[in-house]
Amino acid sequence: MIGSDCTFNGIKLYGKVEIVDSFPDIKVEIVNSFADLKVEKVSSFADECGKWEIVDSFGDFKVQYVDSFGDIKVEFVNSFPGVS
Repeated sequence: MIGSDCTFNGIKLYGKVEIVDSFPDIKVEIVNSFADLKVEKVSSFADECGKWEIVDSFGDFKVQYVDSFGDIKVEFVNSFPGVS
């Protein structure tokens, strides 16, 4: 469950995000509705809840995309990111 401070198990859900195939910090299920978190992909200033800057290495946390049984459900949006 995502906390009111936009964290999951102590991990801030914004910043630089590395997409991995194994050993993630968080398993993410991508959905079109009923998301736990609305995420906006940004190229810089990923300093607010739900703003992710996708990087190849040295991310603030690592996510793995899964089809089911993810830790959190994410919906990608173009504006108004944050906890649903």
